[in-house]
Amino acid sequence: MNFRRTNTTRRALTAVAITTGLVLTVAGCGGSDDGGDPKGGSSSSAPAAKGGGEEQDASPTPSTDKVLAETKDGDVSVAITSATRDQGGFVTVAGTVRNDGSSSWLGADWQSDETELAANGGSLSGANLVDEQGKKKYLVLRDTNGRCLCTKFSRLRPGDSATWFAQFPAPPEGTTKVSFQVGAMPPATVEISEGE
Repeated sequence: MNFRRTNTTRRALTAVAITTGLVLTVAGCGGSDDGGDPKGGSSSSAPAAKGGGEEQDASPTPSTDKVLAETKDGDVSVAITSATRDQGGFVTVAGTVRNDGSSSWLGADWQSDETELAANGGSLSGANLVDEQGKKKYLVLRDTNGRCLCTKFSRLRPGDSATWFAQFPAPPEGTTKVSFQVGAMPPATVEISEGE
């Protein structure tokens, strides 16, 4: 029992430490060419909601060179640009979301139904990965305060886009393809790459 608790604690601390490192890296590289908000205005991820921490304020910068998968629900489209298995025992999925509609979008329907994650508001806390071969579903990881290790969204105005990320427990080593799903978006199959 103590061994399991120690492993769970180590994994949680590893996830928090890596997320903090990612936040600091993104914060150091942030900036805007449009003279607006230094975080990139409406083109960046949202500030954390009340009670949220800085872990959710920024996301790893997804690679824009290659789109692994795309999915769309109405006027909102999602591109997945990376799905990386990290040594800490988790998979980080990242990409962009774009609002091609005529009204603003918040992403509130993307949040989890779980009471513990309800405070996340417009976020990817309701996203999941499905390993169809292993018949398992993986939910977004949480930090030690119960907040999702994922992006929170501010209002996305018509024509705007934002980057996002979400971290999940890693499927077994032999699993290379999973389906990513959030909200009413159709599932998108992505191939997991190995991190450094």
